[in-house]
Amino acid sequence: MDWLTLGDAFEAACLLRCTPPPATARSSTALPAYASGVEFNREDAAQRMRQLLARLDIPVTHEVIVGGLRRRYELHRLWVPQEHRSAYTRVVDAGWWQGRRELLGGPLPGASPARRRLATRLSAAAWRSALLAAGRHVRRHILGVRLTDRELAAVLIRSAAVLDVPARLRPGTGCFLVSVDDGPDRARILSSAALEPARTATAPVTPPTNRAVAAATAGRPPY
Repeated sequence: MDWLTLGDAFEAACLLRCTPPPATARSSTALPAYASGVEFNREDAAQRMRQLLARLDIPVTHEVIVGGLRRRYELHRLWVPQEHRSAYTRVVDAGWWQGRRELLGGPLPGASPARRRLATRLSAAAWRSALLAAGRHVRRHILGVRLTDRELAAVLIRSAAVLDVPARLRPGTGCFLVSVDDGPDRARILSSAALEPARTATAPVTPPTNRAVAAATAGRPPY
C-alpha cells in the first residue's frame, strides 16, 4: 500500500473504531459489524468518511435518519454495496494494521524524513477521526475525547507525542479518556487535525423518508 493510500485507509479505520456498528439496517443490506457499514451522529464525520472512501475507489450509500421529539437529531448511516465489501474490508483492515505499526512500532529517531512525514500524517489522521467521531470531552483546561477502543486510545497517545504534544490517558466507566491541555497543546492538535478542502464524493445521499422519520421518532428501527 503506497503512503497516500495508507493515510486515507488508516483514517477511515480510525473513524470506524470511534463508533459502534449501525444499530439497524435494511434487511436486504444487513451489515456484519464493522465489515461494511457505520453510523455517525455528526454530518461532518459522515462526509469525511465518504470523502476517504471515494479516494479509495469504494462506493458507499449514505442515508440520513431523522428522529427525536422535543430535540431533533440526525443519524448518518453509511454502507458499502455487497459487491465491494471484500475490497472495503481488505483495504481498511490493512490500513489500520500498517498505520498502527508505523506509529507504535518503534521510536522515530533515525527514521528517514519521508517516514517522519508519514508518521505526522498518520498522527493527524488519528486525531482528526477522534475529534470528528468520538465523544468529545471539552473543559476549560483540556481538550479530550472518549473512546471505547483501547488500541485507538494508545494510538492517540503516541500520535500526540509525534505531534510534540503531551497527552494523558485516563480509564473511565466503559471508556478511555484521552486529553491534552488547553492552550498551545490544544491549538497544535486542532491545527494538525484540521480538515483539508473536501473533494467531491460520488456516493449518493438518501434523504430521510416519512417512514424513517416516524420510526425514529417512535424509537424503533425504520426497517
